[in-house]
Amino acid sequence: MSVLHPAPLRADLAALDRTLVMGVVNVTPDSFSDGGRWFEPDAAVAHGLELLAQGADLVDVGGESTRPGAVRVDPATERARVLPVVSALAKAGALVSVDTTRAAVAADAIEAGAALVNDVSGGLADSGMLPLVADAGVVYVAMHWRGHSDVMDGLAQYDDVVADVCDELSARLDAAVAAGVDPGQVVLDPGLGFAKTGSDNWPLLARLDRLTALGRPVLVGASRKRFLGHLLAGPDGPAPPEARDRATAAVSALAAAAGAWCVRVHEVAGSADAVRVAAAWTAARTGGGRG
Repeated sequence: MSVLHPAPLRADLAALDRTLVMGVVNVTPDSFSDGGRWFEPDAAVAHGLELLAQGADLVDVGGESTRPGAVRVDPATERARVLPVVSALAKAGALVSVDTTRAAVAADAIEAGAALVNDVSGGLADSGMLPLVADAGVVYVAMHWRGHSDVMDGLAQYDDVVADVCDELSARLDAAVAAGVDPGQVVLDPGLGFAKTGSDNWPLLARLDRLTALGRPVLVGASRKRFLGHLLAGPDGPAPPEARDRATAAVSALAAAAGAWCVRVHEVAGSADAVRVAAAWTAARTGGGRG
């Protein structure tokens, strides 16, 4: 197994020949996945440290919900939510990603210790984001995006979802490079659940090779998403978010076997095991060892 890592990445993680696990720290009162359980800064920091103890390689701190239909928060509120958590986790030795579409928030988070910027808009929401990333030199995750949470469900129209997402992400990569971002900094994310119907997500997962063929590391964020809830639906309707963790771990194994750089998850332990299983399976499949 040979994983393509972005740069700059902390040396101990860049040396790993397996898919990484990113643990989610939502500092929001209205997250679809955990209902604001980690909204207070102390609780968020403790949760981030617990995710690391469970096997996360890095943690992703976000202060604005991107669930379908979510209303945006103002920049001051987003800053107040994320900066204390980013700072405390970075000081504790964590590799921290900040989940934001705002260049000003990203800049403050980098100053507070964030080493990655995870931008679900791929630079489309804020014209200042790509120049900031170019200047800061941090790893940049550009996700496939067509609009904010309150409108994205109406934008899920594709001729060929895999081809269209690859083309649109390729255009974002070109835009980043044109803004001065080193292509080595860029990670691509197909944006599962963002302007995607449930049936749109499965072809993207099944053809991750089309995305990795763009030559950049790939982040997969399937954790607790609606399409898994519908897959696991019972008589009472879709499975609730926390009942989707085993399915998330299964997706993590498949994504890792397909060459994903990282999986972004809410429940870490299952996916931490899954990516190691995928690495061992891939090594054996390619002749790298025997049982």
